[in-house]
Amino acid sequence: MTPGFRRARPEEAEALTALIYASKQSNGYDDAFMRACAAELRVRPEDIAAGNIWVAKGHDLMGCATLSCSGTVGNISAFFVDPAHKRRGVGRLLWDHLRKEARAQGMIYLRLDADPAAVSFYRAMGWRVTGQSPSGSIPGRTLPLMEYRL
Repeated sequence: MTPGFRRARPEEAEALTALIYASKQSNGYDDAFMRACAAELRVRPEDIAAGNIWVAKGHDLMGCATLSCSGTVGNISAFFVDPAHKRRGVGRLLWDHLRKEARAQGMIYLRLDADPAAVSFYRAMGWRVTGQSPSGSIPGRTLPLMEYRL
């Protein structure tokens, strides 16, 4: 099923948190790692109220992504696909939607801190690694900083 895209709704905060958590853990992380990341992965209704969380939805939530803008620079601070929908084109369709939205908002390029397990996906979408960023959850851990020119 091809997903539709819309902005997240505040009442979906718990469901989105569960989706994000499951997606992250499907990259092979253990329970201790996931506990360390839990606060950073949590979606709160006030996060959704900002209006920059997009969902891919079929019969259920299939994925979500956060796109925020500062001038002509966009930041993707979350990009997750439910494990049941991985490798079925949902991520590519969600990326296509975000790219269109970013262009419509006048962004010139996008940045994200990538999970190391997702770098190959982002590269296939045209992103490039430009550096490293400190993890927001794990002291001493760094993440690939990636950029995409629109």
